[in-house]
Amino acid sequence: MTTKFSIQIENQAGYDWELTKKVIHKTEELGYHSFYICDHFFLDNQSENRHALEAWSVLSAAATLTNKIKLGTLVTGNNYRNPALLAKIASTLDMISNGRMEFGIGAGWKEIEYEAYGYDFPAVKDRMDMLEESILIIKEMWSKPRATFEGKHYRIKDAVLSPKPDNPLFMIGGGGEKRTLKLVAKYADYCNLFSIAPKEIDKKLAALKNHCNTIGRDYESVGKSLFIFGAFVSESQEEIDKFIEERAKLYKITTDEMRTRIYDPHYPGSWVGTPEQLRDRIEHMNGLGFDYYFLQQYFNLDITLIDSFSNLVKDKYFK
Repeated sequence: MTTKFSIQIENQAGYDWELTKKVIHKTEELGYHSFYICDHFFLDNQSENRHALEAWSVLSAAATLTNKIKLGTLVTGNNYRNPALLAKIASTLDMISNGRMEFGIGAGWKEIEYEAYGYDFPAVKDRMDMLEESILIIKEMWSKPRATFEGKHYRIKDAVLSPKPDNPLFMIGGGGEKRTLKLVAKYADYCNLFSIAPKEIDKKLAALKNHCNTIGRDYESVGKSLFIFGAFVSESQEEIDKFIEERAKLYKITTDEMRTRIYDPHYPGSWVGTPEQLRDRIEHMNGLGFDYYFLQQYFNLDITLIDSFSNLVKDKYFK
């Protein structure tokens, strides 16, 4: 099993194009497997002067700046684009990048964006139903000469799509045990879970295994990926403590609460610590079947993580 690491940026945090390019170039230069970007339009109600570049536009530009790294969204909000159009956008990126597109999609959750941009914000059940219909449309359009689909929420008729992508990795984000992981078992190459407490990870993997058993799919054939929202590696405990304090201020919680969330030696989803601690956590997660890790760049736009984490893992994991 090959272990893969990705750098992910939150475009909503204020990345302009010059800083985004710097991250993209560093990601390829240092040997990461992929560059991913979130799919949000703005961060919060105080974002008038905070940049948030559109995700698929950034990926298309990134394709022309790079030669090796995979490119994807973590994850595309389903309701933001008509599924047939999304299939076309993704296939276009696949051609521009010479087959380096990876496809991530989720049901969407950020109500403030829906309201601001004029999208309806359906109930969770409807959003999950819409996600499943979108997946079926996208897969039909990527595989059939002409695709037709009639659902409750979406329809296409004799839809032609060319170029077609070359069997890209298909990932569904989210850990909902009843619907999301069922969709993973039915349609996806990979699930994507957040860095959460061990008992929660065990529950979600058990739910995924149950869905696989129900439909007759080999559980081991489903890739497991992990989104790490706060990664930091340092030999210095003083630097680790400072990082935790800064993150606490950013999320408006106490330092003790942040320390419990991201710096617990018994918490394998926590990726803040010394090189030895992080290596142990990588090996622990690998033992659970995970092999793809997405490291979120900091909201304060400090990109030192790319270098420090590369130094931690490059000898063993980067080829």
